[in-house]
Amino acid sequence: MLEISESHIELEPLVQHVRKNANGAVVTFLGVVRDFSRGHNVVYLEYEAYREMAIRKMQQIADEVREKWSIDDIAIVHRVGHLEVGERAVAIAVGAPHRGVAFEACEYAIDRLKEIVPIWKKEVGEGGEAWIDDRP
Repeated sequence: MLEISESHIELEPLVQHVRKNANGAVVTFLGVVRDFSRGHNVVYLEYEAYREMAIRKMQQIADEVREKWSIDDIAIVHRVGHLEVGERAVAIAVGAPHRGVAFEACEYAIDRLKEIVPIWKKEVGEGGEAWIDDRP
């Protein structure tokens, strides 16, 4: 399950996608729009993506996770469009036999997503708007 979505992100379908009897751990990450960033109040965010490439890069991340941790059970959904404060922007779920590798793989996935997936964020605040580069 690798998706770019214009709809509200539901976490439970991601959890169910990675929840298997062999997995003793399911770790999730949920990124939400916060109300204060870079010294000013945030009113809303706008996300844009190069969809086809974004899905290919998400698949690359899933392949990297599989290679590093032997984990096949990963789901990533990123939202695009207009998001209000408090809305879910990204969700990741990883299922693994043990919690340690599940946490490592989930953290790796969000870090790689920010590094390589072509998704852009415009932050709109009380003082104006700006495209934000969150890459490490």
